[in-house]
Amino acid sequence: MKSSFFLFLAGFLLLSTSCTKDMRKQLEGQPNAYGALNQLVVIADSSLWTSMVGDTFDYYFAAAYPILPQPEPLFDIKYFSPGQLQAAKERRELRTYVFLANLEDKDSPVTRMVAEDMGMEKIQEARNENGYKVTLAKDKWAKGQLLVYIAGSNPEALIQSIKQQYASVIQRIRKEDLNRLDAGIYMGGQNENLRKEIQLNLGIDLKVPNDYFKAMYDEENKVIWIRKETEDLSSNIMIKVLPYTDKDQLTKEGIKAIRNSLGKYVGSEIAGTYTHTNDVDLPMLVDVGTFQNFYSLEARGIWEMVNDYMGGPFFGLLVLNPNNNQLYYLDGFVHAPGKNKREFMQQLEYVIRTTRF
Repeated sequence: MKSSFFLFLAGFLLLSTSCTKDMRKQLEGQPNAYGALNQLVVIADSSLWTSMVGDTFDYYFAAAYPILPQPEPLFDIKYFSPGQLQAAKERRELRTYVFLANLEDKDSPVTRMVAEDMGMEKIQEARNENGYKVTLAKDKWAKGQLLVYIAGSNPEALIQSIKQQYASVIQRIRKEDLNRLDAGIYMGGQNENLRKEIQLNLGIDLKVPNDYFKAMYDEENKVIWIRKETEDLSSNIMIKVLPYTDKDQLTKEGIKAIRNSLGKYVGSEIAGTYTHTNDVDLPMLVDVGTFQNFYSLEARGIWEMVNDYMGGPFFGLLVLNPNNNQLYYLDGFVHAPGKNKREFMQQLEYVIRTTRF
């Protein structure tokens, strides 16, 4: 009788311990993904990564970010082989992964992993249609992960897939990063007083980060300059409103003329200094598009200080509002000598794009 009782008790305790461990594991859930903005982790067989497939991927995803005084890549690429990925748990808890799979190599660990994650239906589609397939997944090993699977029926098809799909893949990754950008920029909240002042004087709603302050307001010329200053960075946004009078305003030369007219407001401690667009050392790129359903131009280039040694990148957005026949120009520029400027410009562009009319 005693032995039966102790056997029952031992079994009960073993079952309870097992249930407790399972429940604890379930409650703990997945860890949160971590990693720097603009970091891509590529998972591929080493033979594939050191071939033309890896070179093609690097060509498109590590291309120069437009336009910075010193070249910086679109993404910082970190490579892991399947063995390296499995060797350390933290390597499976990063934010953004791209898997490159050659479906021709059925013995490849990456091919097997991608086939399992994508499912045989999509793998068959890749083989039967144009020879490649791109699919997305979320939160495989940690919360907040984005996983991009690029599979080709052979290395040539994989190269073609990268060439054809890189723009949409980059767009999807950038979309995933928006929440992280927003959280970092507005960590300290918003400057509501400055937001209301811009709305009252210029008729636009801009989501102003709390660490920006008003540097200048020219009521007559409808110009406001707001800025953030730290030890390493001067981050600036200038906003100008002007009447739309001529279609030449909506050209590359037109946007250059508007931003150069703002240069008189920005000088150094040296007398006679002002800023202007330098499109000699690097081109000014201008794209036509729409913003908030209005016709717009976007400009990227570099600025420099006349009569002083200062300069940096800028992003400009010119919007035509046909409802009131006004042009709205928002110009973001940074001065951060000796620092990488890619993330600074991404933050500025994000703030500018919060504009509403």
